[in-house]
Parts: sequence; C-alpha cells; structure tokens
Amino acid sequence: MAMLCSFLKPQRALLAPAALVLGALAGLCGSPALLAADSKKAAAPKLSAVQIVEKHVAARGGLQAWRGLQTLSVSGKMDAGTSDSIARSVKVSRSRRAPASKLPAALADSSEAAKGEAGNQVQLPFVMEMKRPGKSRVQIEFAGKTAVQVYDGTQGWKLRPFLNRNDAEPFTAEEAKSEADRGNLEGPLVDYAAKGTKVELEKVEPVEGHDAYKLKLTMKNGKVQHVWIDTQSFLDVKVDGIPRRMDGRMHDVWIYQRDFRKVEGLMMPFVLETAVDGYRETHKMLIEKVAVNPKLDDARFSKPRA
Repeated sequence: MAMLCSFLKPQRALLAPAALVLGALAGLCGSPALLAADSKKAAAPKLSAVQIVEKHVAARGGLQAWRGLQTLSVSGKMDAGTSDSIARSVKVSRSRRAPASKLPAALADSSEAAKGEAGNQVQLPFVMEMKRPGKSRVQIEFAGKTAVQVYDGTQGWKLRPFLNRNDAEPFTAEEAKSEADRGNLEGPLVDYAAKGTKVELEKVEPVEGHDAYKLKLTMKNGKVQHVWIDTQSFLDVKVDGIPRRMDGRMHDVWIYQRDFRKVEGLMMPFVLETAVDGYRETHKMLIEKVAVNPKLDDARFSKPRA
C-alpha cells in the first residue's frame, strides 16, 4: 500500500502531500480502576529479532498464506489535503502548467467549490491493484478525471488528465527506482532471509501508547528501513515510508497502520495514516474493500491510454 505515496508524489503540487499515509489516535476513557490497570503494562518479552519476525508473520496470517498471495486489489478513499489548499494548488496549476483557457472545466469548478468549503478535508476514491512479480496499478478519481499510474515490473507510466496531461508519461528515473525498491506483495519481513535482508532489534519504544519492537532492516542493496512490531499483537503498527523532498530538503516519513482485519486468512490494515517529519498535518487512507487473489489480466499493467 505504500506505493500510493509514490503515486501521489508526482502530483503533490496539486493534491498536497497525500500519501499511504494514514484513524485518529483513540483516547482511553474509563474508570480509575481501568486506567490504573492500564498503567501497569506488562514488560515486553525478551525475544530475538528472528523470534519477533516469526511471531509477526504468524500474526499476519502465516508464511504459507502470504506465499500463496499472487494478486491483491484494495479500494477506498484517501485524504488529498484540505479544500482550501487544493484551491491554492489549482491556482498554481493555472499559472505554471496550463493557461486558464485550457484548464479542464471540472478542475476549475473544483477550485471554486473548494473556496466555499475552506478547511474541509478532501477525500478521493482510489483503487490499487498488485500482481506478482512487481506489477502495480493505481487509479484515483479527482475533479471528474481519472488519474492512472501503472508499473509492469520493469517500467512505468502515469496519466494525469486533471493537469491537462492527457498522454501517458514515463516514470522519471527517481520514480522508477522508488517503484523497483518497493518490494513484493508480502512486504519486507516475509521470507526476509531469502531476500538477503538483515534484521536487527534496535530497541523497544512506544507507538501510539503501546510498546513496540523497533526493527532495523538492511536490504540486499544496502537500503535501510525500520518497522515497529507491537509487543502484544505482533502486528506492524508503524513503518518507514519513502522520504519526501519538501521545502527544498528531504523529510522522513512514517506510516501508522491500524484497524487490522482478517481477509481470507490474511490480516490487513484498514486505516493507514502518513506523517511527515516537521509537519503537523497527516493524511489518512481508509480501506473499504480488499480482494485476495482476484483475476487481474497483465494488460491492466501495460501503458495506459488517454
């Protein structure tokens, strides 16, 4: 699901820093006795990194279930920023990308509508499809237009009609590298040793009020990623996202994963919230439907047509 971040990155000027992104932190309210009991947290079990990963994979559905996952389809809604920020971005789009006379009518209308609802969070419908090996497709509806990004495992294209870019554009070198580094359907911890990944336990620290094992993953190519595993559920409640360049410098990104539900034996997060270091605003992705191993033709991952 992190690939949604890379999809929104090329159009961040218009859609704001919406990414994989993503419920508000639930506060604990109850009797003094309940609060007192909660304050006496059990110490995190002293486990090795290997043991933690084994328990994590089991909690997410088990090794064989993830190995059996060949295709995945996820749909829902994602934050794209507040309506007033989108209105400002549309204004920038007018001045930098297209003359006002050539701006799509639907996009211009969305700008005017946003002015009347300043401050409201705008949510965009999306569909994300993935298929082994390394294929992906993301489709987002915005301002009456359908934006598409596809990656066929080797090369990728993006179609952004809301920017008057009606022809499929190839990925930049940075985008292609980011997509290639994204990994497989199952994430970095399933079969990590076979992938040449080294996993180390750095420490135990709180994530949203609960202790979590902070694991350091060093990939075969030298790239480092951190994953936080809850000490009780052994679910991955926080992961490093792809760093973003904002205000002229790179910022760390974290994705918080919540509301895990079982879908055909696999535990999947239905709420993801992306936070960018140095920025207060976060963006959520709310999953509405997950389909495991749907039939996805390879043609869906080829160069899109306008």
